[in-house]
Amino acid sequence: MAAPVDLELKKAFSELQVKMVDTQQKVKLANLQIDQLTRVQKYAKLTHTEITTLPDNTRLYEGVGRMFILQSREEISNQLTDKQRTANEKIKELEQKKVYLERSVKEAEDNIREMLLSRRAQ
Repeated sequence: MAAPVDLELKKAFSELQVKMVDTQQKVKLANLQIDQLTRVQKYAKLTHTEITTLPDNTRLYEGVGRMFILQSREEISNQLTDKQRTANEKIKELEQKKVYLERSVKEAEDNIREMLLSRRAQ
């Protein structure tokens, strides 16, 4: 009777371990995406502050592929604020996803501990 319990325990343990590793990888990916979006947000903010310090008659160009297009100050300013806003929204979404994933890892760890404790109690 001990052999079937051991096989079930091993199977459940391996499944939990795989889930934990997968979740940890997703958390690392979320952290990388958050870092990248933070850089985009900072870049847009710095560019916006630099544009506001320029004289009114300064010509501003937007890079599109391998060319530059003449844009008005308002259009470029709006684009930069949109970039900041979307990056901020995505960061919030990723933070929520990360919290959920970390909670999932914690639950998997707790389940593994419970399985080991129940095994020792037998």
